Amino acid sequence: MAIILAPMEGLLDFVLRDVLTRVGGIDRCVSEFIRVTDTLLPERVFIRVVPELLRGGCTAAGVPVRPQLLGSDPACLADNAARVAGMGADGVDLNFGCPAKVVNRHGGGAALLQDPELLFAIVKAVRAAVPKQQMVSAKMRLGFADDSRAEECALALQEGGAGEIVVHARTRADGYRPPAYWHRIADIRSQVRVPLIANGEIWNAQDAQQCRLESGCDTLMLGRGMVSNPGLALEICAASAPIAPIARVFNGPPMPGLAWSEVQVHISHFWHLVRSHLEARQQAGRLKQWLNFLRRHYPPAQQAYEGLKTEIDVRVFDAWVSAQPLNAGQV
Repeated sequence: MAIILAPMEGLLDFVLRDVLTRVGGIDRCVSEFIRVTDTLLPERVFIRVVPELLRGGCTAAGVPVRPQLLGSDPACLADNAARVAGMGADGVDLNFGCPAKVVNRHGGGAALLQDPELLFAIVKAVRAAVPKQQMVSAKMRLGFADDSRAEECALALQEGGAGEIVVHARTRADGYRPPAYWHRIADIRSQVRVPLIANGEIWNAQDAQQCRLESGCDTLMLGRGMVSNPGLALEICAASAPIAPIARVFNGPPMPGLAWSEVQVHISHFWHLVRSHLEARQQAGRLKQWLNFLRRHYPPAQQAYEGLKTEIDVRVFDAWVSAQPLNAGQV
């Protein structure tokens, strides 16, 4: 079994990747997308989004981070993929799943699922530009308006040369509304040869079990569930045991996960990184953003969020973090 940390624009950046991979259970990360239009980006752009490239392409905990590119021009994507591959990444990921309207209006992300021939052309060009020993992977949804071309799109990615495909088990029209249609990943698996990775609506170990059973995938990608519960990957690993090549089962009651006191330690480290690396205008919002997710799983996070949600003065946040049981230097 392997667990991958999802790319989430505006949320799962290098700061949160650092924190969540320190917790454990994550085997690989995919960066938030790097938008490619009509130019070869300078190395500093890739480093800004994936500073892990400066340390061999891994987080401080040693977990590989695969940069993700978003665009629709095969030649330009190929040029940029070759550049970032040469900077030490273990491979390059391609975004065919972003549902954002501003991205889709410009022909990127999930909008490309309406054109399987272009999917093929993009992956083929990128695969030719990236050294053979490095992976070219892709992330897709089940479709744009509906899922009628899901298998066709996955086959186009495979034939273009993608070595693995993440399938977010919803269409662009579905957005992030539950449920995720994990059984449709199994339909795709029946037609493609490359490994598939299941993604979407995995909030706990029971969800992970059901997703594996319905999708037939051993490897999962976690996004909002991991942000809300930083111990989720460890819970899934601890609660799973192999019983067949394509399925695992949940054994016993849910694992207790990280105690709030443990999460507080990671919040302190998170705040230290935010204060050190992000612009002042972003700092308060980033901590409120994470607390907003954490309150789904931790009642004390709800209390903290309610007390801080209208604050903008970082000194108030400094004081709140300093009052937590351990400081960042003890992580």
